[in-house]
Amino acid sequence: MKAVILAAGESKRMLPLTLSVPKPLLRIGGKVVLDYIFDALPEEVDQVIIVVGYLKKKIQQHFGVKYQGKSIRYVVQNTLNGSGPALLCCKDLFSPGERFLVMYADDMPNRKEIAECLKHEYSWLCVTTNNSKQNGEAVVSDDGYILEVVEKPEHPVSNIVAVGTMVVNSDIFSYAPIQHPNGEYYLTPLMSQFAASHKIKAVYGRQRPGFLSPDEIEKINLNISDWV
Repeated sequence: MKAVILAAGESKRMLPLTLSVPKPLLRIGGKVVLDYIFDALPEEVDQVIIVVGYLKKKIQQHFGVKYQGKSIRYVVQNTLNGSGPALLCCKDLFSPGERFLVMYADDMPNRKEIAECLKHEYSWLCVTTNNSKQNGEAVVSDDGYILEVVEKPEHPVSNIVAVGTMVVNSDIFSYAPIQHPNGEYYLTPLMSQFAASHKIKAVYGRQRPGFLSPDEIEKINLNISDWV
């Protein structure tokens, strides 16, 4: 099984930490962020596709072509315009109907959360938060399936947000990204289109601390045992 990790962005909100280090290689608790993701991947994931862009050589040098027993392939996103187009860069690497994991490089799911996601044909990891405005707010049906995810809503109506672990298939590549009012092309509109014709189970994971500024990185490091 393949996993796609979206690791191309500039992460301007993390400046100055990301002036010379891409966000996925920032250190938390003595390890880089992407190491936590690799630690959580199940054995059935044998190939990892990392979409790179900003400071891509540093990520390529860190992981090489094989890491923790998994083969690594890199796809370059030349125009850094969002996570939606980043995923679409991988279109040619999948066969029709192929099921795979998609993960954000700045989220750190644990092994149990990924395993729960993989129990379902299609799924999206969700958590509760007090900061829906900075995330993708999930609209979940009464029987537990995701109907839509609204990226960075102005007026949130729930505290459930979708985070950076999804199980989809290659049908996702047939949808077009939609530009957010802030100019970014997020992955969430692609996933919402996917949800219109595929049943995406909402899988609930543990609450997460913020990961949007250098100050929040410091807070995570101070409470690392709670986080990992």
